[in-house]
Amino acid sequence: MEKVRWIEDAPYDPKASFWTRANVGEVLPEPPSPAGWELVFANGGTVRGWRDCAVNRLGVGDEELDPDPNRCDFIGLIGGYGYLNATWIRVWGERTPGMSAAAIDAAYFGDHPDVPPYVKEPWHENPATTAVMEKWLGWVLGDMDQSELEADRQLARQVRAERPDLSRLSDVELLERAISMRPLCRRMFDQHINQSGAASIGPGAIAAICAAIGRPADAMKLIAGLGGVDSAAPSYAMWELSRKVRASAELNRLFDVGPAGIYARLQGSDHPDARAFLAAFADFLAEFGSRGPNEWDVMADTWETNPDLALAAIDRMRLSGDDSSPMQKNAERVAERERIRAEIREALAGDPATLAQFDAAMQSALTFVPGRERSKTNIIRVIEETRMALRELGRRAVERGQVDRPHDICFLFEDELRDYAEGRLTDLRSLVEPRRKHYEWLLTLEPPFIINGTPPENTTWRRRAEHTAQKAGPGDVIHGVPGCPGRARGTARVVLDPLDPTVLEPGDILVAPMTDPAWTPLFVPAAGVVVDVGATLSHAIIVSRELGIPCVVSATDATKRIPDGAVIEVDGDTGAVTVISVP
Repeated sequence: MEKVRWIEDAPYDPKASFWTRANVGEVLPEPPSPAGWELVFANGGTVRGWRDCAVNRLGVGDEELDPDPNRCDFIGLIGGYGYLNATWIRVWGERTPGMSAAAIDAAYFGDHPDVPPYVKEPWHENPATTAVMEKWLGWVLGDMDQSELEADRQLARQVRAERPDLSRLSDVELLERAISMRPLCRRMFDQHINQSGAASIGPGAIAAICAAIGRPADAMKLIAGLGGVDSAAPSYAMWELSRKVRASAELNRLFDVGPAGIYARLQGSDHPDARAFLAAFADFLAEFGSRGPNEWDVMADTWETNPDLALAAIDRMRLSGDDSSPMQKNAERVAERERIRAEIREALAGDPATLAQFDAAMQSALTFVPGRERSKTNIIRVIEETRMALRELGRRAVERGQVDRPHDICFLFEDELRDYAEGRLTDLRSLVEPRRKHYEWLLTLEPPFIINGTPPENTTWRRRAEHTAQKAGPGDVIHGVPGCPGRARGTARVVLDPLDPTVLEPGDILVAPMTDPAWTPLFVPAAGVVVDVGATLSHAIIVSRELGIPCVVSATDATKRIPDGAVIEVDGDTGAVTVISVP
């Protein structure tokens, strides 16, 4: 590859040499763009927010971390892709009372075969951190005050509501608006890491108590149908929109043409049903438009920038009858949870101490699992404001003939964006074109899920096209991590792009490589979900539990091994995916 300017990799630290794509693969499934990394993550953005949380909330010593305050030992880029430092996350688990590196591994990796064994080193212990964590656990299992999270929610909504008319801003003003969001990303990512850590405590305690009384399978059911899960909310709203489509001959006619261009066809129709639908859809975009595939990178489209992304999911939902309502399925999960909760409380009646622990763990899970998703939503709203300012700057660059697409502006670094906005840089193509080619080359690579030791050069990584797996046949079982309880049998539909889910019919089993909010509306018409990667707090699991969809994650190579059109059975209680027959 010809050398082009690109985002620097995280510095290698031999004492913390275990990196992983787990979890961050849902946040940054693709390489971040230069503008996306510099304006959102680096230079005092979300990376600094993680460091803030580690030092100010979780008791990690500032002196233990990289001397550059804008770097974060917990997250960085390797070979152009986002990675989490699993060494540090394990260490945090070891320093936290009641936690361990093993518990961290279970949450992040499930039973992934390539996870290196944990080897404790002297520096992993830090009594000061442990003392801070004891107080932090008092919040997680005690008062659980969420006023700070709610303040962030109100601020994020205010920023969106007060968006100025971007077309009236100068180039410099657009860039300043984009940059002005970075401190908010830092603040809200600090809270997101805080909520993410807290979200693991209650479910972990519930699992331990259920196992101790001989009811381990009930642990999942006790954290289903929690309510208030922001990442599930778009699916409920889309369902209501899909009912409007299903009830209208005109809307069905417009949707029947196919997912591409649905929004334009709706806008071109004078039919009252189309006008009414567009008005309701505008409200949907105002509330949820910041969501989309790869939503953490400002170069990626969202439902606001490409409404067809959302309409493609609504198109699949309209095919389902009213008895597939996600609200109904959620209500069933809530009823089951409360029944099991009452049974376990009764079983613990003679052990007041354990009963109190169970009650606290349940309340903590009900508070922080939704809190984790809310903190993520808050950040995404702010990132959307960065995106929209840059899109307007990019739109003008297209008008001036300087780039081909508005999001090409995201191939510029912050200093170059400044030069462009202030008129010192006009030749964008000579910068953008080689970087676009480099980005496209990066997309052909398959980043290692786990790196333990000196990171290999990305030129040595396997190409995605080279990754093959033997197709499963009748009777074969693919084992993953149970996500949402229940069994489902149906036709497997391997969907690799959330923009093109046209093969997915009601009652099919969705088989996907990973899931982010752009994927999860497709859960609604599906009878079950199988995902290549994921763990106990992955996005797929949290949303499937809200929607009541049997789910298995960390089913390695499921998208390659399961033939499209095969009949499969998904067991969300055991994590087994069984191939019944193949086409």
